[in-house]
Parts: sequence; C-alpha cells; structure tokens
Amino acid sequence: MATTTPTASAVTGGIWLFEDTDAGETFTPERLSDEHRLIDQTTEEFVSKEVMPNHDQLETKDWDLARKLVRRSGELGLMGTDVPEAYGGIDLDKASSVVVGTRVGQGGSFGSTFGAQTSLSILPLVCFGTETQKQKYLGKLVSGEWVGAYCLSESGSGSDALGAKTHAARQDDGSYVLSGEKMWITNGGFADLYVVFAKVDGEHFTAFLVERDYSGVSNGKEEHKMGLHGSSTTPVVLQDVNVPAENVLGDVGKGHKVAFNTLNYGRFKLAVAASGGAQVAIAEAARYAAERHQFGRPIASFGAIKHKLGEMTVRLFAVESMIYRTTGLLDVSLADHDAGDADVLRETLEELAVECSILKVAGSEMLDYVLDENVQIHGGNGFVKDYAAERHYRDSRVNRIFEGTNEINRLLIPGTLVRRALKGRLPLIAEARRLQDEIMNPPALPEDSDAPLSDQVRSVGAFKKTAVMVLGLAMQRYGEKLTDEQEVLSWAADILIDTFAAESAVARALQAPTDAPTTALLQQDAASVYVNDAAGRIETTAKSALATMAEGDDLRLSLAALRRLLKVTPVNTVVRRRRLADAVVGRAGYTLN
Repeated sequence: MATTTPTASAVTGGIWLFEDTDAGETFTPERLSDEHRLIDQTTEEFVSKEVMPNHDQLETKDWDLARKLVRRSGELGLMGTDVPEAYGGIDLDKASSVVVGTRVGQGGSFGSTFGAQTSLSILPLVCFGTETQKQKYLGKLVSGEWVGAYCLSESGSGSDALGAKTHAARQDDGSYVLSGEKMWITNGGFADLYVVFAKVDGEHFTAFLVERDYSGVSNGKEEHKMGLHGSSTTPVVLQDVNVPAENVLGDVGKGHKVAFNTLNYGRFKLAVAASGGAQVAIAEAARYAAERHQFGRPIASFGAIKHKLGEMTVRLFAVESMIYRTTGLLDVSLADHDAGDADVLRETLEELAVECSILKVAGSEMLDYVLDENVQIHGGNGFVKDYAAERHYRDSRVNRIFEGTNEINRLLIPGTLVRRALKGRLPLIAEARRLQDEIMNPPALPEDSDAPLSDQVRSVGAFKKTAVMVLGLAMQRYGEKLTDEQEVLSWAADILIDTFAAESAVARALQAPTDAPTTALLQQDAASVYVNDAAGRIETTAKSALATMAEGDDLRLSLAALRRLLKVTPVNTVVRRRRLADAVVGRAGYTLN
C-alpha cells in the first residue's frame, strides 16, 4: 500500500544515541496516508459501535460475545495487517497495524483479547512457522474462526521465563508429550490454539503449537482480577498432551528466540494500545472539566486542572511520537523485502529490541499517569462505577506487568546497548572516550539561533551525552559485574527513555504542518515542556547514578562534568500547559494528531 514512510538502506537499533537525528527522516502521525486514515475510520467505527457498547456484557464473562467480536475483527481485516496475503492476511505496513492497534486500545478489555490474538498468537506463526503450520493455522486465526493464546508464564517463572518447568518428553515416533501448568494466560478460557513453551527432556526450551482439542488440554478457573474483567485469564493445564513433531514452532532448543521476538513486538503494540487508551481518557477528562462547575465556574478554568490536562497531553504526545518514529524504522527495514520474508521481520524486531522496551515502559507509565489524573479530575465521581474513569484505572494497572515487567525492561534497555557495544555493533565505548576528551577541553558555546526549538535540539544533544557518560562510567566501574547493579541500570534506562522521548517529540514538532499554525504551536509547546521537565529528571537521576559509582574527588569531577553538559535554559511551562489544556477542552479531546 502507499505510504509516506521515509526510505533508508538499513536500520540500527540504538544508533540514535550516538548520531544526530534528521527530523525530516522521522516518521510521524501527520505523515499517514489517506489509506491509513480510511483504516483508522473503519476501526474507529467498529470499536465505537460494536465494542464499547458491549463493555458491561463482556465483563460478565460472556466469551461467546468475545468470540463474536474477534470474528467481526477478522471480517473487517483488522487482524490481518501483519500477515501475508498467502495466509489470509492483507499484508499492510506497520503504520497500518499501529492505526488499528491505537483504536482497538480504546476498547477496554477487548483490547487485551485482540492483542493476545494478533501480537502473541499470529505473529509467532508469521515469524517462525513452517509453511505447513502457516497454511493450517494462520487463516483460521486471521479470520477470527479460531482464537489464540500465548502460554509462557508459570507460577514459578514469570520474569524468569527460561526457568519454566513445563516438560516435553520426546517420543520414539518424533512426537512430544507435554506436562505442566501455565499461568495468567490471556484468552485461556476459550482459545482454540495455544503457543506453549516447554523444555524438551527438561533442558531444551522450545515452543509448541497445541490445539485445545488435544487430549489432556484444559484450562482452570477464571482469575479474579483487579481489572480487565472482560478478558479471559486462566491457567492452562497440560496433562500428558501428545503433540506431533510437526507442531514444534521454530527449532528445538530455540524457544527463547520465539519468546523474545514475540515479546518485542508485544511491547511495541502495548504502547500503541496505551496511546489509544490515553486519548480516550484525555477526552473524558476534558469534557468533564468543561461540564463540572465549582465556585461558579467550570473546573477547566482553574490553573490546577489546566496543569493536569496540559501534562496529560504532553506525555501522550511524547509517547505517540516515539511510537510513530519506531514504526517508521520498522517499515524502512521491511520496505524492500517480500511480505513473506520472516527472517527479515525477526531480525528487525530483534534489532529494535531497545526501542520496543523503551516504548513498553514509557507507554504503560504514561497511561497510568493519564488515568490517575482522569480519576482525580472527576473527583468523587472518578471513584464510582457510574463513570468510566474507575474502570480505565483498574484495567491499565496490569500493563506495567504485561510483556515483561517494567523493572525487567528497564534492565534490558541499557543492558542490550552495552552488549552490542562490547560486540562492536554500537560506538558506545568510543563515544564515552570522546566525551571524556570533550569534558576536559570543552568546545566553544554554539551561537544563539532563532530557529524553532533550537534550544530543545541542543538540550537533546546534552541528554545523549549524559546517557553516554553514565553508561561509560558504569562499564568502567563494574565491568562484567554491571548486570548485578540493577539500580544503576534502571537509572540509566530512565535517562535513555527520556532522551528518546524528548528527541522524538522535538523531531515531530519540527515537522508540524505549516498549513495548521495552531497545531504547530501546540506541538512546539508539548515538545518544549517535555524537554524542560526531562532535563530536571535526567539531572536528578544522573546524580544518583554518579554518586553510586564514584566518591570524593572523582565524584566532584563527575558532577562538575554533568553541570557543564546539562546547561538547559528553563521555559515557561505554565503558559504552554495552559494553551494545551485550553485546546483539549475546546475540542473535547486530544488534538495534536
């Protein structure tokens, strides 16, 4: 399909930390094509007319209705965006998948059902399935005839997925007998096909395709969850289940490849869904603030409420900008390859693992912030079930646990960068040394510029240098034991997340449409506020990291270097947040895309 995604020859995950980013090469929502917008319209109509009116019924655990909605999604082509036409899909670009995922993310519990079907069941088959497996299963999943589920976690192995105890005994005829119990399985209560991870002969971590009708497959009782009451979550029990050899997904002993690449895409899509949920909450908060009167005027007119609405908008803008930037990288990497080239898709997802983890953390935490403030703006009404704010709040909490906890992902972000640097794939070591020289011999200050967001562009450059300084010192200080220093790694991750978000927001604002000056100003406001506040967070976090890794004169020198790097001039965030708040209230919703 036609797309305005920029072209490039190759994509290197994490390289943005060491290179200047060309804003014009950064994909943004404003560059979506007319076809993308038609897909958005189709999905929005489905969610608003068929999903959202059925929230209450889904929460009674009406799985027949859930299956009907899955089937309807299939009829509309919504589950086939990532699937080649040869297997029943419609083979669109990743921007199309993001458009669909954003809208479905507005559909409450059904968004979880849909995500487990597309990102966790269909994608592993696309990436790792044999031709026979794809022909047998993908058409049924894409059409919604079958529902899929992803069975990785166990009671004793959540984050430690490779510690799974589910056993696969190899039989003389080449088949396998699986025994074990999987926990917290989305769609577990009514799935037809399970992607199950087990250890062959107790050692070789492997993925299997297990049909519900196989003898010995059952699911336990529905979990009584905090939220997502309209999404099935059960244990899946395997009692001497015979699985034919042809249902091994990927290679024996290579199940970690299936698991981690699937999780990478799941993390990316979780952020996409979170952005859709945040849009709904901002609209709810804006409408309520306009309608609710206190002290003789709408609460939307009060500065404290404006601050909340403005900050909700800023945080969503930053995450949305990262999502579309990463979408552009995905589509660039896949652009020149055949739709069915699973090797390229796998390699691309692995290459962008850092960006996917950043998005998972940032997206889930942004949504939690937005929904918490939505409850607060609603006041007492936000705490009762008469308003949707309460349900949104409960439903979102699991996102920080889904697809690898945010703590695990925070460790993965800097850990992956360091591993790639040690293999010579990223210039972290060279840049850390160059930065040391720069600190000892500072360059002349750049001349002031009247160009839009010039100060913010310089600030982003300072953020990158700060991240390199912290990571470089960590590698020097801890060496091979860096993986044990989880606090330092988490601080480094927070700096990297803010850096990627700030650069993405600025790059997007620099491309703001010239024929829409109001939108352009609002995007500049959002980017400026994000950069301003990120500077404070990064400084505080970097100080904590430096104080952990150095002391005495070494610490004083490191802190002096940090002060030289992070010379960020503050901006008036009050006036900018107020403009953003007035815009969302005036238009009764998020207005920056």
